[in-house]
Amino acid sequence: MLSEIAWATIVDVSAQTFRTTTKLVHDADGHAHPGSERTVTHALLTIVDSDGHRGRVLVDEAHVGEARLQKTIRPVLLGQDPLNRARLWHELARRQRGSAGTLNDRTLAAVEQALWDLAGHRLGLPVWKLLGGMRDKVPAYGSTMCGDEIPGGLSSPEDYAAFAERLVADGYHAIKLHTWMPPVSFAPSVAMDIRACSAVREAVGPDVPLMLDANHWYSRSEALELGRALDRLNFYWFEEPMEEHSTQSYRWLAEQLDTLVIGPESVEGRMHARAEWIAANACDILRVGVHTAGGIGPALKTVHLAEAFGMDCEMHGGGAGTLAVLSAVANSRWYERGLLHPAYDFDEVPPHLNRATAPIDAEGYVHLGTDPGLGESLNLEYIEAETVRSW
Repeated sequence: MLSEIAWATIVDVSAQTFRTTTKLVHDADGHAHPGSERTVTHALLTIVDSDGHRGRVLVDEAHVGEARLQKTIRPVLLGQDPLNRARLWHELARRQRGSAGTLNDRTLAAVEQALWDLAGHRLGLPVWKLLGGMRDKVPAYGSTMCGDEIPGGLSSPEDYAAFAERLVADGYHAIKLHTWMPPVSFAPSVAMDIRACSAVREAVGPDVPLMLDANHWYSRSEALELGRALDRLNFYWFEEPMEEHSTQSYRWLAEQLDTLVIGPESVEGRMHARAEWIAANACDILRVGVHTAGGIGPALKTVHLAEAFGMDCEMHGGGAGTLAVLSAVANSRWYERGLLHPAYDFDEVPPHLNRATAPIDAEGYVHLGTDPGLGESLNLEYIEAETVRSW
């Protein structure tokens, strides 16, 4: 009987900050751009069970800080069966309301993914197999960085066109443009966005699916003008051109465009908010991210919610957790690979990893691996040597 089985329990929950390197810099509005190599810090969350199995996930230190670990995460997890992910997630989620905003969905996502990784290592199976293994490879689309003012970068419509040709040659099945946003001196600009979209369509021809993620604070009239240009250019989807908390603005926009409106990306509220978007007819394609939805399980619920309405649900961002979800569902078309830039080597492996998490093959597919757990190959020796603080 199940009650007679000696289940393992969680005996340790810890985090550590370590030094690593990056060639990305961020502007005043948080957008990533290529830069010189520099040292940064990342964090690693580790959950250990009584049999010695470990679940690990890379995370921003802000989401697993010492106080949050001590006051909330450890009290919920310690002594519990690590395979009871759903119950542990709900216990943490119930504590969000009284946390004064300090326990966010990214923290829930980190804990939940570490529990999935631990389960995979306990059972000797990849997480994507535990989720059902509907497919073992996913087509990728190339997602560009935001526009910039770097000569030969993404500073002009011609730059975008040349880069799009490169991405098609590399095998990407579709291309998504992030155009210019503040603090670029001439942004935002509907006219420049239309020029870039037109140049890319001309460069890649009529058959490559194209998407646009525009400035997030256009007015209704600006979003409609841009959307009608996308209709003429036969773009596949239009993403976040307005403040997403205004659901009715997106309903108004979707009703007037042939190009599919996708969302919401940044709205809080997990699947509950996305159910409201479906009910309001505010989108044609639903949008969810593992890190912002609270984890793999909540993201799966959202994708299946869309499936019940005959809708696609596309995943926001990449990573091992996202790839695992994509392996388990039928109504998500692509893996978002990015952010990409002509002057940035996206495939350069950082020193804290042994290999890239989601490499693309010559035919534009990302393959699911055979390693147990989430499948992210961490260079644990390097991480330990570069650890600056643990708690």
